[in-house]
Amino acid sequence: MVPHNNNLFGLTLHELSDVAERYGEKRYRGKQLFDWLYAKGAGSFEEMTSLGKALRETLATSASLERVTIADRRRSAADGTTKFLVGLKDGTKVESVLIPPRMSFRGREAAHEEEQRRLTLCISSQAGCALDCKFCATATMGYLRNLTVGEIVGQVMEIQKEAHRPITNIVFMGMGEPMMNYTNVMKAVEILVTGLNIAARRITISTAGWADKIRQMADEGCKAKLAVSLHSAVDATRTKLMPINKKFNVAELMAAIEYYHHRTGKRVTYEIIFFDGVNDTNAEVAQLIALAQRVPCKINIIPFHSIAFTGVHGLGSALRPSPRMNVIEDRLRAKNLTVFVRSNAGEDIDAACGQLALTADAGQRQRRAVHRRASLASVSA
Repeated sequence: MVPHNNNLFGLTLHELSDVAERYGEKRYRGKQLFDWLYAKGAGSFEEMTSLGKALRETLATSASLERVTIADRRRSAADGTTKFLVGLKDGTKVESVLIPPRMSFRGREAAHEEEQRRLTLCISSQAGCALDCKFCATATMGYLRNLTVGEIVGQVMEIQKEAHRPITNIVFMGMGEPMMNYTNVMKAVEILVTGLNIAARRITISTAGWADKIRQMADEGCKAKLAVSLHSAVDATRTKLMPINKKFNVAELMAAIEYYHHRTGKRVTYEIIFFDGVNDTNAEVAQLIALAQRVPCKINIIPFHSIAFTGVHGLGSALRPSPRMNVIEDRLRAKNLTVFVRSNAGEDIDAACGQLALTADAGQRQRRAVHRRASLASVSA
């Protein structure tokens, strides 16, 4: 089916084949459209010379190819990380971050980690976020809307034009909770794999813990990797840091992760920031070790990154980096757990993990607050 606004960019191969039939063409025309849109990056129907002239003219008058634009970019003088401000057709903006090779992790132990040798792009799946994690700058924006498939794929295609080498790794760790935009994210993954030739094993979907969608991801055989933003294995602590824990507590989240591993055979990545006096105590670490030993996993320790530039209040303004991070790292390794420490790539341009947010006028913030209150009500239900 042709979408209601006739935009073909963002449609999968199957959907484009349906479009071809709707225009009275054979289904293989859908494959031609698919290749022109993604593999060849055609910007107009006129460029699609393998299509008949009559079809190209019909498409030009009855369909569109809506693209995202790069509104701005900032490059870190410290490490070469680049943060892109991506403009969407309705005026909404999101951020994406291009991380150079050797900047994903720090330390000699990470030298041979595959991602460390790749050009990684961190992309957004929503404009803003409804989950209100206390350490995340995006939470201060509230929630605006889900991104379309084309807006997700478009981030990759437009930023690739500015990269000096092929983007090899994609991480859904930008703005938003990917599992709350599940259908569009999974269609985008399909296009990234089949249209842009990015291996599924080099695509990571990071969730704050949306347990039922983790199960669905396993049932549908998604080949992308799964990462879980964990931050504590203790319900009371995790709820304080991440309100989503009220909806999916640690027990329910772990049941979903165990189901995922059973169905897929893949290990999961846990992402953790250690905060002083919050989740860095001996009791907290003991609970984390017990949780991490339940299924094969990798633990990514994320350094604390301040979000004070957002004007955050409450717990978010009180969080501080743990002085015990190195001790905890050694303790985890002593239990034969695989541990890596993320770098501070892009911190000087507010592009490090947890720092993505947009400045906004008071009116925009007020509208976002309304969206966030409504969205948080559904998360807590």
